[in-house]
Parts: sequence; C-alpha cells; structure tokens
Amino acid sequence: MQRYLIDKLKDWLISPSRKPAVLRGARQVGKTWIVRELARQTGKQLIELNFEKKRSLAIHFESNNPSTILLNLESVLNQSIDPKNAILFLDEIQAVPELLAKLRWFYEDMPMLPVITAGSLLEFVLENHTFSMPVGRIQYFFIEPLGFEEFLLAKNEAHLLSAIENVSIEKPLNTAIHDKANQLFKEFVTVGGMPEAVSTWIRTSSLEALSEVHNNLINTYQDDFTKYAGKLSINYLEDVLSAVPKLLTQKFVYSHVDPAARHESIKQALNLLLKARLCHKVQSTSANGIPLGAEINSKIFKIILIDVGLVSTMLGLRLHQFSNIEDILVVNKGALAEQVVGQLLRLLSPFYVEPTSYYWSRESASSNAEIDYLIQDNQRLIPIEVKAGVQGKLRSLHQFMSEKPWKLAIRFYAGPIQRDRIVSKTTTGHSNDYELISLPFYLLGQLYRLLERL
Repeated sequence: MQRYLIDKLKDWLISPSRKPAVLRGARQVGKTWIVRELARQTGKQLIELNFEKKRSLAIHFESNNPSTILLNLESVLNQSIDPKNAILFLDEIQAVPELLAKLRWFYEDMPMLPVITAGSLLEFVLENHTFSMPVGRIQYFFIEPLGFEEFLLAKNEAHLLSAIENVSIEKPLNTAIHDKANQLFKEFVTVGGMPEAVSTWIRTSSLEALSEVHNNLINTYQDDFTKYAGKLSINYLEDVLSAVPKLLTQKFVYSHVDPAARHESIKQALNLLLKARLCHKVQSTSANGIPLGAEINSKIFKIILIDVGLVSTMLGLRLHQFSNIEDILVVNKGALAEQVVGQLLRLLSPFYVEPTSYYWSRESASSNAEIDYLIQDNQRLIPIEVKAGVQGKLRSLHQFMSEKPWKLAIRFYAGPIQRDRIVSKTTTGHSNDYELISLPFYLLGQLYRLLERL
C-alpha cells in the first residue's frame, strides 16, 4: 500500500527544523507500518522499541543525555547506531508515558537523530499526564484510515486516480470512467479504509476473508476496553460502540443507547471511545461566521465511526448483494453515505492538524432543517449536503442558504458533476439565490482543489 503520510514524513526527515514526531491515531490504522515503510524507503536504520511488548527497555532512558541513552541501546540491542542514518522509533509509548518528556533532550541535544513515537491509547496519556510535556519541542501527525485515493493506489488504479486528480467542473470524467469510479467507490464503502481490511481484500478478493478481518478488528477494540475502562462498566462501552452505526445521521441522544442507563454513564463511555479515536464527534454550530468552532452548541452533536467498512459489518449488511452505489448508500436512511463523507472530509485537514467536523441543525415547531456537514474554505463557510442517490430534495439547504450569508453550496451524490444556479422560495416565502455544485462521491478528496476555482 501507499500512504500519503509517508511523503510528509520524508519532508519531515530532511527539514532543518525537524522536531520529534508523535503519531496519533486509533489502533490498527497503520502507525507502526508507516514508520517501518518510511525507514525502508529512505534506507534508514530503524531502531524500533515496543514498550508494550518489553516495558523493561524503559530503564535505558533514565538519563536525560541522548548520547548515554544511545550507548545503552547499543549495548542491549548489540548493534551500532549512527544518529545521522537512523530513526529511533518508540512504539506503544503509552506503556511508559514518562518517556515522552525525554523527547525534549533529543530535540535540544541530538537534533540529527529523527525520533518518532506512537501509541494506540496515547490520547489518554496526553490528557492526564503528570510529567512535563516537551511543549514546542514535538510535532504531532494525525493518522486516519486510508482515503479513497490511497485505496485506488492499493488497487493499482493509478491511471484512474490521475484522471480524478485532473477533473475540473468544466471537464468531468466521461460516462464510462465515471461509472468505473462509482463502482470502485462502492467497493471502498464495502471494504473501508482500515489497512488490514484493504490488504486482505486486495490479496484475496474474498468477502468472507474481509468480513473476518472486520469482525476481528471490532473484537480487538472491545478487548481493549479493559485497558481504559477503569471503573466504568465495559458493557456501557460495548453498548455505545454498537449503537453508533444505528444512530448515524441522528442527533446523538444518550437515552437512545440505553433508556435504562444513567446518562452520565453513557456520556463517560462515549468520551472514552472518542479518546480512543474509535468514534468522532460532528459538532453542531450556528454557522453564522468563521471559525466554525466559535459558535458550537456543545450539547448537540452527531457521532460517526472510525471506518465505513466497520459500519457495514456492524449493521450486518451484505453490500455485494447491491447492484450499484445508490442502492448501497440509501441503506439505513443514508447512514453509510453520511459516514463515508464524514470520514473522508476528515482527511482534508493537513496531517499536523487534528480533524474536526461540524454540522448545522435547526429544530422548531414549524419545520426542522439540517445540513449534514460544514467546512471552512479560507474565508468562506461551505455547507455540504449528502444525498445517497442521484435525486434528492434540498429543502434544508434552501432554508440554510436563505438564512445565512453564504452563496455557494456543495452536494455529494452518485451522479455526475453539475453546476446550477438555484432560485427557490423557503417555507416562509423568502426568495433564495445561490450556486450549487453537485459532485460524485469519488471526488471528495479533490474538494478543496475544486473550490479554488469557485
């Protein structure tokens, strides 16, 4: 597989202002593989230490002198380490989180040695650490499951990817290539972006093998619950995790998970899953201006899961039985469509920025309205509607555009590229005039590039 983060890490390797890197992401998104592949592609000696497997290695970091630490490691590993031609990889560092404080000394006293750390449950450490974090001396990289473009590369569809990367609103793909891209996006919705699932699918083309990987990943996450549940019942964590796919597209209400459970227990369980990055919050905002995070309502939010392939499995769907992408994405009231769009929108953030997601909703006695997602494009706020099929009413979008100052909207759907001037009236009789760009789902990763010309 090819991961775009590797190219960013190559730039990081040669940067004169390089700081120790901290990779943040859920379990099984490929953190360890990426570091190993980075070392392989750059010809660097990889000094990999896994503290979950061998916590005793931490004793060699008692000194604050990086030279002493390297001497210790050379002795225990029985190999020479050249700081200029090696990468020191501290994996599963959450097992000995106090070692994060040592990154300061590598940055200040041995800048020629690239240091990378990673940990599956690192978020818990970063929130509750009691040691001195090396603020200003580390750099974060956020890792998500594979995007559609990376999936195409794994499928050896480099030519189709090149065509997608050169699409413009004025020059869309022809019908045959559009249909092929739609079919491959349907495949992506089935497989998802978890590296093991993609690798297994590419290797076997077996739906049974794919289902086994998805179920094993879900079981692995559930097995992890004991590591961070504390006094919280594991049952609550399992209940919330299994409820998320069923509650996609809806405002998340604690009582919808378990009406008999205390709201505080469900809330704590959800917060743990958010920290573990198994779920992501889509926060409600008023959307009157930018930045989007300035007008949030913290009590109103939706939740998406880490990966659409896992959603399909947890819903018990057999997506190969559906003939086209429209049939798949309308399942469960468009839950898969909203999940995959939210998942891929997160990849539009730079690797060094923690992704955030927003939506808009209005609940009133006369009429309810909701915009699935909102993004910021420079000084513009862009509403994004998700329509599972080719057709779909846009009442909420009309309402939103009549109330807000924005004049451009995006619709993701299964149809071809369209550019329309919308003139309509709202339920209150107000006139409405705005531009709507309709894009097929497979262009999600190209959104900001396409917006540059609008």
